[in-house]
Amino acid sequence: MSLLRIKNKPARQLWLSSQGLGISPTGPLDLLALIKQLGFVQLDAIQVVARAHHHILWSRNQNYREPMLDQLLAKDRAIFEHFTHDASVIPMDFLPYWQRQFLRKKAHLDRPRSVKRLPDQAAREAIKARIGREGPLSTHAFDTQIVGEKKMWSRPPHKLGLDYLWYTGELATSHRVNFTKYYDLAEHVFPAALRALEISDAAQIDWLCQAALDRMGFSLPSEVQQFWDAVSPAEVKDWIARSQAMLQTVSIETASGQWFQAIAPADIEARLANMRPATSRLRIVNPFDPAIRDRKRLQRLFGFEYRVEMFVPAAKRVWGYYVFPILEGAQFVGRIEVKGDRQQSVLQVVNFWPEPGVTWSDSRYKKLALELERMRQFIGVKDVEWTREGR
Repeated sequence: MSLLRIKNKPARQLWLSSQGLGISPTGPLDLLALIKQLGFVQLDAIQVVARAHHHILWSRNQNYREPMLDQLLAKDRAIFEHFTHDASVIPMDFLPYWQRQFLRKKAHLDRPRSVKRLPDQAAREAIKARIGREGPLSTHAFDTQIVGEKKMWSRPPHKLGLDYLWYTGELATSHRVNFTKYYDLAEHVFPAALRALEISDAAQIDWLCQAALDRMGFSLPSEVQQFWDAVSPAEVKDWIARSQAMLQTVSIETASGQWFQAIAPADIEARLANMRPATSRLRIVNPFDPAIRDRKRLQRLFGFEYRVEMFVPAAKRVWGYYVFPILEGAQFVGRIEVKGDRQQSVLQVVNFWPEPGVTWSDSRYKKLALELERMRQFIGVKDVEWTREGR
């Protein structure tokens, strides 16, 4: 039986559709349903225009506004914070399948090399006891000092203790104030019914792998593993071996015309048949957007080479500190460096680069102007301003 062959354009459209970027970002907003579709949303403190998590959600529905995520976390308890490949918000319904991640993080932190840097168990229990008495606390409520030489990533003992308890699921994020995290006892944040639900480790692995594949449409085994970063490569390999009835091997065309084999859900043909062409809407995409987070997949499917350069010395940057890809339909057509200056109430276009081989017609520039205007409204400033370099 010959493999199903998926040409590059429908492969790109399927990926964007799976990531919530295949349709126009308008209409009624069900924020929790959107987060469930994505699986998780990465958190990031940097606010050049808007923090990454807010921008990612706004890119998919432009009725989204920043207080909505805080409501889901702090009031509705519909999402929780933990670590996928990075700090993220995850639907609370997924908590029973996340128990193994708490255990994996604990095993990692309990290694001899890590333990010697941590506050001992008595100190950690003292932190929990204080939070139990006083309620949710941030790191600012503690005053222990860094011991020894101060380095870039050094943390005081109380911060190391809070992080350990958070990674292992003993504490949870209660809420945030200006992005400062407040820690509470897990039993005060996680619903009792979900905490009590016991799901075998094997069933958790099955769910995590299947959920990852469902959200990608097709995938290499390594991409399944990297999606949540809550299973090992060996566990993914075992899952594939025992899940053949639910999977199909397919052949995917790359942007350069080559082909590679991947796994896909058994209903992949129905997904392709029911898929609508990608919207022609132009979007400015956040550097931490899940659609572009895997740079190898991005290069393979779109022929778009991209990297985040904020941690690259300025003299070695190819583009700039915080540069946004520009997506139109199912094609990346350029890059743009924009900054939100709230004091001056302006969205500033610092630089702009059309993608090589892409013609920027008047209509495409108008689409970009409309997207900048929508972004201006989103962050609440008065004007869009192009610098000389941007022009």
